[in-house]
Amino acid sequence: MACGTLAAGAAASPAVAVEAAKASPARFRYGLNMSTIRGQGLDAAGEIDVAIEAGYDAIEPWLGKLREHVERGGKLADLRKRIEDGGLTVESAIGFAPWIVDDEAKRAEGFEEAKRDMDVIAQLGGTRIAAAPAGAPRDRGIDPMRIAERYRQLLELGDEMGVVPQIEMWGGNKSIGRVSTAVFIAMESGHPKACFLGDVYHTYKGGSAFEALLQLGPQALQTFHMNDYPADPPRETIRDEHRVYPGDGIAPLDEILQGFRRVGANPVLNLELFNRSYWQKPAIEVARTGLAKMKAAVAKAGV
Repeated sequence: MACGTLAAGAAASPAVAVEAAKASPARFRYGLNMSTIRGQGLDAAGEIDVAIEAGYDAIEPWLGKLREHVERGGKLADLRKRIEDGGLTVESAIGFAPWIVDDEAKRAEGFEEAKRDMDVIAQLGGTRIAAAPAGAPRDRGIDPMRIAERYRQLLELGDEMGVVPQIEMWGGNKSIGRVSTAVFIAMESGHPKACFLGDVYHTYKGGSAFEALLQLGPQALQTFHMNDYPADPPRETIRDEHRVYPGDGIAPLDEILQGFRRVGANPVLNLELFNRSYWQKPAIEVARTGLAKMKAAVAKAGV
């Protein structure tokens, strides 16, 4: 499904959004981002099998693992059949093409990488890919208006490939480190398919208020990374590896999930964790536990 107007939720009155949500109760779909079982060392087919056995609705693969599959002689068509036979969909994917950078030569290479990545995802039947600030300098931010121009170009490439790039924030990143910056870039791109790929951990890490998500409409919130974070380490030093299962930390998951309900959004909830202690356990155990905890969080929020 293509993403659309970011302000769709704000365009209608809050009362209208609430009534629409009541008339069409949210039914979240649940996806497995493969970072969650990355440390177990499975190949792409093995990761897909774990998602199927654990009972997920969707997957969010990493392009690196898919490229490994092809380099070892595997076929994407076989993976697609495995996915479809298992009742899964590919709702998004994770790549790191440096489309955002100022250096023209490197950016051109980044767009070529993004094109290859989109082709892989299209062959799997997927329709979205993360557009993260990969390659952005650590010591300074890139002008958001320049990023918006480049994001539009990326979206236009996506039009050709049949895959929608979703602008993704990384909390603390100097170029796209806050929800407001990511949404600004999406809106200024002026493209009707501009999307925001949100994340519980990154919203916290970047210092954004979770209320900011209430400014987004259902077409903007198509997928969302689900996770949680502990009280310690503090925001200043917390890292990806400290993410925990939804409900095992201090994130305001009720507020986030009820917020989706308030604006009529129903994003696919993709479990994305990098917890090294989870990587020491069987992949199927981690996947099942994560799915159960996501569903428990939704039930607790009453949505």
